[in-house]
Amino acid sequence: MLLGGKCTFCDVSLDYIKLYEPVAAGILVDRMQELIAQTGESGFHFVDEAAPPALMRAVALEILKRKLSVTWWTNIRFEKNFTQDLCHLLKASGCIAVSGGLEVASDRLLKLIDKGVTVSQVAQVTRNLTESGIMVHAYLMYGYPTQTVQETVDSLEMVRQLFELGIIQSGYWHQFALTAHSPVGLNPEEFGITPKLNPISFANNDVQFDDPTGVNHEQFSYGLKKSLFNYMHGIGFELDLQDWFDFRIPQSQIDSHYIEDCLNQDSYRVPKSNHKLVWIGNSPLVGSSRIFKKGLEISALKLQFHQAIDWFEIELEESRADWLMDQLEKSTPAASTMMTYGAMKNSYESQWEQFDTFWFSEPMEELKANGFLIL
Repeated sequence: MLLGGKCTFCDVSLDYIKLYEPVAAGILVDRMQELIAQTGESGFHFVDEAAPPALMRAVALEILKRKLSVTWWTNIRFEKNFTQDLCHLLKASGCIAVSGGLEVASDRLLKLIDKGVTVSQVAQVTRNLTESGIMVHAYLMYGYPTQTVQETVDSLEMVRQLFELGIIQSGYWHQFALTAHSPVGLNPEEFGITPKLNPISFANNDVQFDDPTGVNHEQFSYGLKKSLFNYMHGIGFELDLQDWFDFRIPQSQIDSHYIEDCLNQDSYRVPKSNHKLVWIGNSPLVGSSRIFKKGLEISALKLQFHQAIDWFEIELEESRADWLMDQLEKSTPAASTMMTYGAMKNSYESQWEQFDTFWFSEPMEELKANGFLIL
């Protein structure tokens, strides 16, 4: 199901899609455990067409809370809510891959499709997923109503850059098909096309149509798929787009560093008081030490955190270290209630100075880079 019906070419008018209701995370993980017990299988594919980020977060936390060892993948929309920290959480719970619709890789057409994303947003989200170790498969489309030859070429250039930067690992080009129950099929005049209507029988709802652009989209099929095959194998990025086609195409109007520039945009979000804090690491090994602060020797603790293939260490004065370990314990997926940024801030400032200074300190930056997540 495409949550909210944000897709003009999907059959969102059908009851089994538009009346979709997500299952609560606890019930979903109950069913996963039942299937594991019945079959011995621990790999799952959730078949939602656009799994909501909030539900995915809840499912991931429930899996971690129950200490299940599973792998899973699902279909998503590349929404901005897939932050780097959320992607780390999903990976920790066993998510190995996602598939999502980049579709036409053109902001004008993405808006027309009502996809709810932009190319820049897709780039940032796929980077977050990839850096978390989650494979990304992209559904790609050509031949959408009113799509021009230039937009097809520019879409290919966007795709080339995404693969060259390694933030998408798999993809497939689909030629647009008009279906009777999609918003385009129900309101073709809004998209400038003329359907060739025939009696529609069960499981035969594809509709032929005339596109006013007059573009022969079919001729792009071989070149688009050949280039993508090469990009998926990490080769051919240096070739001119013309080399993939046996007919003349215009030069791309997309800057050669467009996607890279999108990734360089500052995506940091200031935590809000209701943002959840989750610690997905282990309890630390604790050792005594001494630090000097303003000329005074102070009792301190070294907290050594061991991970699967690495470890890191932070050092804090003893009172703050004890407080921090208590906060981490309250932030684990198994905690009875989820810790919030506001609660942690209030707890800190009830004993010490401005929390922001501590939040951006070197020990906390190290902790946030290694499993202390803001969701």
